[in-house]
Amino acid sequence: MFAKPPPATLALIVANILVYFLELQGGDDFIGHFALWPPATPLFQPWQLVTYAFLHDTGTLAHIFFNMFALLIFGPQLENLWGPRRFLTFYFVCVLTAALAQLAVTTMTGSQYPTLGASGAIFGILLAFALFFPQQRVAIYGILPMPAWLFVTLYGAAELVFGVTNIEPGVAHFAHLGGMLGAALTIGWWRLRGAAHRGRF
Repeated sequence: MFAKPPPATLALIVANILVYFLELQGGDDFIGHFALWPPATPLFQPWQLVTYAFLHDTGTLAHIFFNMFALLIFGPQLENLWGPRRFLTFYFVCVLTAALAQLAVTTMTGSQYPTLGASGAIFGILLAFALFFPQQRVAIYGILPMPAWLFVTLYGAAELVFGVTNIEPGVAHFAHLGGMLGAALTIGWWRLRGAAHRGRF
Protein backbone atom coordinates (compact mmCIF):
# COMPACT_ATOMS: atom_id res chain seq x y z
CA MET A 1 0.00 0.00 0.00
CA PHE A 2 1.14 3.53 -0.77
CA ALA A 3 1.26 6.08 2.03
CA LYS A 4 -0.82 9.19 1.52
CA PRO A 5 1.32 11.58 -0.54
CA PRO A 6 2.21 15.00 0.88
CA PRO A 7 -0.13 17.92 0.06
CA ALA A 8 1.45 19.40 -3.08
CA THR A 9 1.99 16.03 -4.74
CA LEU A 10 -1.56 14.98 -3.86
CA ALA A 11 -2.99 18.27 -5.17
CA LEU A 12 -1.17 17.86 -8.51
CA ILE A 13 -2.39 14.29 -8.92
CA VAL A 14 -5.99 15.23 -8.08
CA ALA A 15 -5.88 18.25 -10.41
CA ASN A 16 -4.59 16.13 -13.30
CA ILE A 17 -7.29 13.51 -12.78
CA LEU A 18 -10.07 16.11 -12.53
CA VAL A 19 -8.88 17.86 -15.69
CA TYR A 20 -8.71 14.50 -17.45
CA PHE A 21 -12.42 13.98 -16.79
CA LEU A 22 -13.19 17.53 -17.94
CA GLU A 23 -11.19 16.79 -21.08
CA LEU A 24 -13.27 13.66 -21.71
CA GLN A 25 -16.38 15.83 -21.61
CA GLY A 26 -14.98 18.82 -23.50
CA GLY A 27 -13.36 16.94 -26.38
CA ASP A 28 -11.75 18.92 -29.19
CA ASP A 29 -12.92 22.29 -27.84
CA PHE A 30 -11.10 21.65 -24.58
CA ILE A 31 -7.94 20.64 -26.45
CA GLY A 32 -8.25 23.71 -28.65
CA HIS A 33 -8.29 26.05 -25.66
CA PHE A 34 -5.85 24.42 -23.25
CA ALA A 35 -3.33 22.22 -25.11
CA LEU A 36 -0.05 23.85 -26.16
CA TRP A 37 -0.38 24.87 -29.79
CA PRO A 38 2.53 26.10 -31.93
CA PRO A 39 2.70 29.92 -32.04
CA ALA A 40 2.22 29.88 -35.81
CA THR A 41 -1.31 28.51 -35.38
CA PRO A 42 -4.30 30.72 -34.52
CA LEU A 43 -5.06 28.50 -31.52
CA PHE A 44 -1.96 29.46 -29.50
CA GLN A 45 -2.62 31.35 -26.25
CA PRO A 46 -0.16 32.30 -23.47
CA TRP A 47 -1.98 30.35 -20.75
CA GLN A 48 -1.29 27.15 -22.66
CA LEU A 49 2.30 27.30 -21.39
CA VAL A 50 0.87 25.94 -18.13
CA THR A 51 -2.49 24.39 -18.92
CA TYR A 52 -1.09 21.85 -21.39
CA ALA A 53 0.60 20.04 -18.51
CA PHE A 54 -2.77 19.10 -16.99
CA LEU A 55 -4.11 17.52 -20.18
CA HIS A 56 -3.46 13.96 -21.35
CA ASP A 57 -4.28 11.74 -24.30
CA THR A 58 -7.87 10.59 -23.77
CA GLY A 59 -7.39 7.78 -26.28
CA THR A 60 -5.46 5.74 -23.73
CA LEU A 61 -5.25 5.59 -19.94
CA ALA A 62 -1.54 4.82 -20.15
CA HIS A 63 -0.54 8.46 -20.70
CA ILE A 64 -2.05 9.86 -17.52
CA PHE A 65 -1.50 6.66 -15.54
CA PHE A 66 2.27 6.50 -16.00
CA ASN A 67 2.72 10.25 -15.45
CA MET A 68 0.72 10.18 -12.23
CA PHE A 69 2.35 6.95 -11.10
CA ALA A 70 5.80 8.53 -11.54
CA LEU A 71 4.64 11.62 -9.65
CA LEU A 72 3.35 9.41 -6.84
CA ILE A 73 6.60 7.43 -6.66
CA PHE A 74 9.18 10.19 -6.99
CA GLY A 75 7.35 13.36 -5.95
CA PRO A 76 6.86 12.70 -2.20
CA GLN A 77 10.55 12.31 -1.39
CA LEU A 78 11.37 15.60 -3.09
CA GLU A 79 8.43 17.39 -1.47
CA ASN A 80 9.41 16.04 1.94
CA LEU A 81 12.95 17.27 1.28
CA TRP A 82 12.01 20.74 0.04
CA GLY A 83 8.56 21.45 1.41
CA PRO A 84 5.42 22.02 -0.70
CA ARG A 85 6.19 25.60 -1.73
CA ARG A 86 9.57 24.81 -3.20
CA PHE A 87 8.31 21.59 -4.73
CA LEU A 88 5.50 23.40 -6.56
CA THR A 89 7.89 26.13 -7.71
CA PHE A 90 10.19 23.47 -9.11
CA TYR A 91 7.32 21.60 -10.79
CA PHE A 92 6.01 24.64 -12.63
CA VAL A 93 9.45 25.81 -13.70
CA CYS A 94 9.86 22.40 -15.35
CA VAL A 95 6.41 22.77 -16.94
CA LEU A 96 7.46 26.12 -18.43
CA THR A 97 10.89 25.07 -19.67
CA ALA A 98 9.39 21.94 -21.22
CA ALA A 99 6.81 24.11 -23.01
CA LEU A 100 9.45 26.55 -24.28
CA ALA A 101 11.64 23.73 -25.57
CA GLN A 102 8.69 22.18 -27.37
CA LEU A 103 7.65 25.53 -28.88
CA ALA A 104 11.19 26.04 -30.17
CA VAL A 105 11.08 22.64 -31.86
CA THR A 106 7.60 23.09 -33.35
CA THR A 107 8.62 26.51 -34.66
CA MET A 108 11.74 25.10 -36.34
CA THR A 109 9.93 22.10 -37.81
CA GLY A 110 6.74 23.90 -38.78
CA SER A 111 4.60 21.47 -36.80
CA GLN A 112 0.89 22.27 -36.51
CA TYR A 113 0.12 19.76 -33.76
CA PRO A 114 -0.56 20.48 -30.08
CA THR A 115 1.40 19.21 -27.10
CA LEU A 116 -0.20 17.96 -23.90
CA GLY A 117 0.81 16.05 -20.81
CA ALA A 118 2.72 16.36 -17.54
CA SER A 119 5.73 14.45 -18.85
CA GLY A 120 8.03 17.48 -19.04
CA ALA A 121 7.53 18.16 -15.34
CA ILE A 122 7.87 14.45 -14.57
CA PHE A 123 11.23 14.30 -16.33
CA GLY A 124 12.33 17.28 -14.25
CA ILE A 125 11.31 15.41 -11.12
CA LEU A 126 13.24 12.35 -12.28
CA LEU A 127 16.39 14.42 -12.74
CA ALA A 128 16.02 15.99 -9.31
CA PHE A 129 15.45 12.58 -7.75
CA ALA A 130 18.62 11.27 -9.37
CA LEU A 131 20.60 14.26 -8.08
CA PHE A 132 19.36 14.07 -4.49
CA PHE A 133 18.93 10.30 -4.19
CA PRO A 134 21.49 8.98 -6.69
CA GLN A 135 21.99 5.56 -5.12
CA GLN A 136 18.35 4.73 -4.50
CA ARG A 137 17.37 1.68 -6.53
CA VAL A 138 14.84 2.11 -9.32
CA ALA A 139 13.25 -0.90 -11.03
CA ILE A 140 11.85 -0.67 -14.55
CA TYR A 141 8.54 -2.56 -14.69
CA GLY A 142 9.67 -4.43 -11.58
CA ILE A 143 12.86 -5.72 -13.19
CA LEU A 144 16.38 -4.48 -13.91
CA PRO A 145 16.90 -2.55 -10.65
CA MET A 146 19.57 0.11 -10.96
CA PRO A 147 20.70 3.26 -9.14
CA ALA A 148 18.55 6.31 -9.81
CA TRP A 149 21.46 8.22 -11.36
CA LEU A 150 22.00 5.49 -13.95
CA PHE A 151 18.30 5.08 -14.70
CA VAL A 152 17.82 8.80 -15.33
CA THR A 153 21.04 9.10 -17.35
CA LEU A 154 19.98 6.29 -19.65
CA TYR A 155 16.42 7.61 -19.91
CA GLY A 156 17.61 11.12 -20.77
CA ALA A 157 20.06 9.79 -23.37
CA ALA A 158 17.29 7.73 -24.95
CA GLU A 159 15.04 10.79 -25.13
CA LEU A 160 17.78 12.74 -26.90
CA VAL A 161 18.31 9.94 -29.43
CA PHE A 162 14.57 9.54 -30.04
CA GLY A 163 14.15 13.29 -30.46
CA VAL A 164 17.02 13.74 -32.89
CA THR A 165 16.24 10.67 -34.99
CA ASN A 166 12.44 10.97 -34.78
CA ILE A 167 12.25 7.21 -34.24
CA GLU A 168 9.20 7.65 -32.03
CA PRO A 169 7.07 10.37 -33.70
CA GLY A 170 4.13 11.81 -31.85
CA VAL A 171 6.02 11.98 -28.55
CA ALA A 172 7.35 15.35 -27.34
CA HIS A 173 10.88 14.18 -26.59
CA PHE A 174 12.29 17.70 -26.54
CA ALA A 175 9.64 18.76 -24.03
CA HIS A 176 10.92 15.96 -21.80
CA LEU A 177 14.47 17.23 -22.23
CA GLY A 178 13.27 20.78 -21.63
CA GLY A 179 11.81 19.68 -18.31
CA MET A 180 15.13 18.13 -17.35
CA LEU A 181 16.95 21.31 -18.38
CA GLY A 182 14.60 23.37 -16.23
CA ALA A 183 15.26 21.05 -13.31
CA ALA A 184 19.03 21.34 -13.72
CA LEU A 185 18.91 25.13 -13.99
CA THR A 186 16.62 25.49 -10.99
CA ILE A 187 18.68 23.25 -8.73
CA GLY A 188 21.86 24.95 -9.91
CA TRP A 189 20.36 28.35 -9.10
CA TRP A 190 19.29 27.24 -5.65
CA ARG A 191 22.76 25.91 -4.96
CA LEU A 192 24.38 29.13 -6.19
CA ARG A 193 22.17 31.04 -3.78
CA GLY A 194 23.44 28.85 -1.00
CA ALA A 195 20.02 27.23 -0.49
CA ALA A 196 21.20 23.76 0.46
CA HIS A 197 19.19 20.62 -0.15
CA ARG A 198 17.28 21.06 3.14
CA GLY A 199 14.63 22.98 1.21
CA ARG A 200 14.73 26.44 2.86
CA PHE A 201 13.87 29.63 0.97
